[in-house]
Amino acid sequence: MEVILLQDVKSLGKEGDIVKVNDGYARNFILPKKLVVEANAKNLNDLKIKKEKEAKIAKEIYEQAKALGEAIEKESVTVKMKLGKDGRSFGSVSTKEIAQAAKEQLGRDIDKKKMALDVPIKTLGVYNVTIKLHPKVTTTLKVKVEQMN
Repeated sequence: MEVILLQDVKSLGKEGDIVKVNDGYARNFILPKKLVVEANAKNLNDLKIKKEKEAKIAKEIYEQAKALGEAIEKESVTVKMKLGKDGRSFGSVSTKEIAQAAKEQLGRDIDKKKMALDVPIKTLGVYNVTIKLHPKVTTTLKVKVEQMN
């Protein structure tokens, strides 16, 4: 009997997969637990429509992330850093401070967990911070670090 998985089943496959199982296993175990539906014409058509809808939504999310990435690449933020004697810093600029500066200066909510710093920012200057917006979209934000007055 062919069935369509409604959710991930450890020994059979992922949600949306069409798998062939023994009739007894289907009737006595996975059908009563509502883990699968029979792979008839109506259910196959419903699955096809669902997958098309999911693909369309995924494409829209990708397009939005791509547009946001292009916009962020053209912008920059300024972060103030407190310096002690001899121009030495008291710490480093974190992704939290960069995310807060982006929200204040650009009006963009960028998740600090999606930012990656190659090296800790401990000196004044201009740095490129990598931001992963989507599995397929990575962009850079220019961060200017200046001395706090």
